[in-house]
Amino acid sequence: MKIAVLLSGGVDSSVALRLLKDDGHDLTAFYLKIWLQDEFSFLGDCPWEEDLKYARAVCKQADVPLEVLSLQDEYWNTVVTYTIEEIKEGRTPNPDIFCNSLIKFGEFYDKIDSSFEKVASGHYAQIEEKNGKFILKRSPDPVKDQTYFLAYLTQQQLARGLFPIGKYTKAEIRELAQKLQLPNMNRKDSQGICFLGQVKFREFIKHHLGEVEGEIIDIDTGKVMGKHPGYYFYTIGQRSGLGLGGGPWYVVQKDVKNNIVYVSRENRAARERDEFKVGKFNWILEEKPSKENLLVKIRHGVNFYECTLTINENGTGTVKLSKPDKGIAPGQFAVFYDGEVCLGGGVILE
Repeated sequence: MKIAVLLSGGVDSSVALRLLKDDGHDLTAFYLKIWLQDEFSFLGDCPWEEDLKYARAVCKQADVPLEVLSLQDEYWNTVVTYTIEEIKEGRTPNPDIFCNSLIKFGEFYDKIDSSFEKVASGHYAQIEEKNGKFILKRSPDPVKDQTYFLAYLTQQQLARGLFPIGKYTKAEIRELAQKLQLPNMNRKDSQGICFLGQVKFREFIKHHLGEVEGEIIDIDTGKVMGKHPGYYFYTIGQRSGLGLGGGPWYVVQKDVKNNIVYVSRENRAARERDEFKVGKFNWILEEKPSKENLLVKIRHGVNFYECTLTINENGTGTVKLSKPDKGIAPGQFAVFYDGEVCLGGGVILE
């Protein structure tokens, strides 16, 4: 097949490229320049240049052409704008989910030649075709599984998608990288939000929203515990970075209008709950689940909750967890599973 490979310069996408090359496919690699490093040049060197150096080395070794495609404007108009607006409203965004659905498997699909039959990436997830439908399934590596970030893909996007490393664990991918003697085989995994690179999320927020001093208040006693530079620097359930003694303290509530961050240490009820509202669904199989008892993730990671999902008449849903969670925050995504199958997800409303 003629395949476009999304190459980041990291080990995962590089192994994906080599697996496809060894299978005899006709490949062209694409490096997407979506990071906003130019805007943050005052913070130091731009790591995308190092990524591109590794991407070029991998392609040279594999004898695969590489194209650099800038999608910065498209990224700003969709993902970054959404991120800033959500933060300003006091919600907790997840730009990586929209990076996949709107950019990597959205705008990129529209930019490349239609002669490319598939678009491959280094995601830890699996696509299975069954009865004419494309099913998104979890990776065997529970830590690296990325189906949470792919929950807003559509049937059309999955039909053209390809995840060559989806059936492997991270340890196996590292072994393959060594076996293939990839130029980046010893490179560490990148962390953080896709469009920021090495720019700290806090610096990104400060750059766009500034700092406005407010109070940190103990929700149990009403006592002012300290000051903060702006409610938008904090998320519900956050424990670190509060600068308070005598903890642990957790962020349990934000008063956006008055710029107050409420914390709690003793009052578990104020920071733990087992029910929330969810909406703006994307169901990968284009229909709501046939049963109420499901598994759900409310953040990326290994933890699932058993839950019941009840769809309300207005199209929103009510989720009841099997046990309380202390970090449920409006704006986050709840992603639902039926065993190994990722069904899709919705935005936590309240």
